[in-house]
Amino acid sequence: MAKGFGGGRMGGMGGGINMNMIKQAQKMQQDMMKMQEELQQKEYTAAAGGGVVSATVDGKRELKSLVIDPEAVDPEDVEMLQDLIVAAVNEACRAAEADAASSMQRVTGGLNLPF
Repeated sequence: MAKGFGGGRMGGMGGGINMNMIKQAQKMQQDMMKMQEELQQKEYTAAAGGGVVSATVDGKRELKSLVIDPEAVDPEDVEMLQDLIVAAVNEACRAAEADAASSMQRVTGGLNLPF
């Protein structure tokens, strides 16, 4: 057997990687995939303008519905309605993002992984 190859260990890994670490990483990966699938099925709704505009997005941050109360429609102030729509959609997206970050933190145990 050639010397210098770590004697059966993964060289350069500070003592090698044990099977328990590999199993933990595989379980974390499976948990993350399951969590991502669950998040994609969720919906997040937010309102703006005291509830006259509400937007619902899914876990993929795709707009699923937009509800506009007729009292929010003022032909003289279209810009306000546009601003309310943007605000509601952005807030729903932020809620989806916050939920995803929280779920990811639970799965990874707070590790800052680059996913």
